[in-house]
Amino acid sequence: MGFLTGLSPEIRQYLVVTGNYWAFTLTDGALRMLVVLYFHGLGYSPLNIAMLFLFYEIFGVVTNLIGGWLGARLGLNKTMNIGLFMQIVALGMLLVPAATLTIPWVMAAQALSGIAKDLNKMSAKSSIKLLVPTDAQGQLYKWVAILTGSKNALKGAGFFLGGALLTLLGFQYAILCMAVGLLLVWIFSLFNLKRDLGKAKNKPKFTEIFSKSQAVNTLSAARLFLFGARDVWFVVALPVYLASTFGWDHWYVGGFLALWVIAYGVVQAFAPRLTGKNQGKVPDGRSALGWAVLLSVVPACIALAISYDFHAANILVGGLMLFGALFAINSSLHSYLIVSYASEDGVSLDVGFYYMANAMGRLIGTVLSGWVYQLYGMAACLWISAVFIALAALISVKLPRHQQA
Repeated sequence: MGFLTGLSPEIRQYLVVTGNYWAFTLTDGALRMLVVLYFHGLGYSPLNIAMLFLFYEIFGVVTNLIGGWLGARLGLNKTMNIGLFMQIVALGMLLVPAATLTIPWVMAAQALSGIAKDLNKMSAKSSIKLLVPTDAQGQLYKWVAILTGSKNALKGAGFFLGGALLTLLGFQYAILCMAVGLLLVWIFSLFNLKRDLGKAKNKPKFTEIFSKSQAVNTLSAARLFLFGARDVWFVVALPVYLASTFGWDHWYVGGFLALWVIAYGVVQAFAPRLTGKNQGKVPDGRSALGWAVLLSVVPACIALAISYDFHAANILVGGLMLFGALFAINSSLHSYLIVSYASEDGVSLDVGFYYMANAMGRLIGTVLSGWVYQLYGMAACLWISAVFIALAALISVKLPRHQQA
């Protein structure tokens, strides 16, 4: 802890929050890969495996809505540490004997992990608003982009970690290793996060969990369609399509998607440079609209290539790379805008409501990904993705427009 002593209080808190979030994200990605690979080895179909994560997404919706209210009343340090502890408990639930790892039990553990993840994420994103001066919007954008981008890069690294731990240690010892590591991070966090971080001066009522800000509500609606557009083809349809149509084996599919997520996170971290921060610009509603319109073209082009069997494999892989880069910029813009729009007193209320919409979009996308792919195929999933992004762009027309140096 000595290396933190010479830094300013704001930088120290930012590093503690970021390190906490990194550790959680690494175990979250590893746990997902462990569950996927373990149950794939038991003979479960990709769609059935995806359904194991259904409660993970459902409880994410509820947690973001209530978690923002809890963060404003209790303080973000408490909600972040509660999230870490709940992830440790979720990991502990998977340490039971193999015969006891029934589908309902694993779904319950994933539900707890989903609650933990969204408490931790909401707390981390909200905290940054309080650590940056109000007039330093460029610095705020940079810090949010670094946190968001590094999170996704680490989630991809977690996919690799999960596969490696499963190969080297087996399922239970891999889970135990992660639980012990996260326990040490939790103890460190208990002693180093500010006690009153994010606590609202006026205790918000439970009825205030829904945002009263038009900008926050508009951005939340756009976020719902944006993330629904990603997951409607990425969660189930894409891995199954790569395996069944292109003949890729399971490890090739998993490794490719892990690299995609890491590259996606790297682009997110550099999004401020790509969107004009070096020229003294910070994003506004016009930026969100423009980048969403550009993104909507990509899934439509891939859908056409697949429908007409025009170099489908090359265009899908290349299109996926382009989609990832553009989506990363869109996501980073949104992550900055919500922190910028959120009210300073009780910031977690607005951020929690926004990430509730994010979780709802992921839930809708996950369900549609399995259902639409099974009935109509990959091209239909991509057309829905293009329509969802177009709706996000249309909603973004109503976002506030301003330029601040």
